[in-house]
Amino acid sequence: MGMTMTQKILAAHAGLECVEAGQLIEADLDLVLGNDITSPVAIHEFEKMKVEGVFDKDKIALVPDHFVPNKDIKSAEHCKCVREFACRNEITNYFEVGQMGIEHALLPEKGLTVAGDVIIGADSHTCTYGALGAFSTGVGSTDMAAGMATGKAWFKVPAAIKFVLTGKPAKWISGKDIILHIIGMIGVDGALYKSMEFVGDGIAHLTMDDRFTIANMAIEAGGKNGIFPVDERAAAYMKEHSTRSYTVYEADEDAVYDETYTIDLSALKPTVAFPHLPENTKTVDEIKEDIPINQVVIGSCTNGRLDDLRIAANILKGRHIADGMRCIVIPATQKIYLDAMEEGLLKIFIEAGAVVSTPTCGPCLGGYMGILAEGERCVSTTNRNFVGRMGHVNSEIYLASPAVAAASAVTGKISCPCELDA
Repeated sequence: MGMTMTQKILAAHAGLECVEAGQLIEADLDLVLGNDITSPVAIHEFEKMKVEGVFDKDKIALVPDHFVPNKDIKSAEHCKCVREFACRNEITNYFEVGQMGIEHALLPEKGLTVAGDVIIGADSHTCTYGALGAFSTGVGSTDMAAGMATGKAWFKVPAAIKFVLTGKPAKWISGKDIILHIIGMIGVDGALYKSMEFVGDGIAHLTMDDRFTIANMAIEAGGKNGIFPVDERAAAYMKEHSTRSYTVYEADEDAVYDETYTIDLSALKPTVAFPHLPENTKTVDEIKEDIPINQVVIGSCTNGRLDDLRIAANILKGRHIADGMRCIVIPATQKIYLDAMEEGLLKIFIEAGAVVSTPTCGPCLGGYMGILAEGERCVSTTNRNFVGRMGHVNSEIYLASPAVAAASAVTGKISCPCELDA
């Protein structure tokens, strides 16, 4: 019986010739990740183990990004805990304010994630790195602690779903629209503990930023991970960003998939996830009534990369956000911030009436930098729109692409960017 991409990676890291879905294995880890919320818990558990330091100071990444720069005393204490642990253990990849970024944008940019890796992170969106052909998945803080101590983790080998992407996306269709379409199609538990494996000729039309977005939101369909094959574009990205060697794994022709879905990218339309689940999707042409909004957020580990900012700036250039609108733009890393500044994108945002923040997860999880009051609505390029996710339990979050978010900021209601082309 053949193996999927994910199963091949796990077999290699477990020292086994083959594995099958449902099998329990112990695999070697290439990277263990934590942030300022999850790392303190992991550090306390790590200290209970009484081990002599971490397994490899070069294979741990600590990225304070959720409440930084610190918003209050508690968040400052959390970051202090992480900072002191990184110092005691001489952690190579600790990123302080001024060097940090949103973790899932920062690590690929820094070349810390490459094809064939097995990566765990105490954050559910660790699945982002599957865009580069790695197996990466979110774990709890206790598993993070064990990973830092031993360099190993237990896994149940996931079954898989194949998504065959064909065709070329139309103008304004991005990775966000693709993954929202998929989640709307299969539901938030449609890939529960399964590997979402993306193949097909349509992948050639997707930028790396598109792929990061799609892999990032695999967890929103319940997926254990999302993963793309390594093509020329992925190889070029790794060559540009990393000095590490990598291993390309390809699924066997007789690999077993629980389901196979074929998606014609050319037929997709801008898609919005209505409150209060990512599966509650509608295309913009299905929205028959005006839905006025109070706030737009363009950023996060899902859509805070340079392509996302370029798309938003393209729409906002020469325009102004609607009266009474709050538009918050958050570049995902310092490098993205600098590149956006040098390209003049930040000037476009500010002239349009938006504000630009330092890199932070901030409003995505209802942390700060954009909390919603009762009855307010937000169009956001983030990844979750659960009840109370960004503030008051009676607020509403509409998930969308940077193009839809920017267009909505201009009109003051949920809008298709094509409306502004006319």
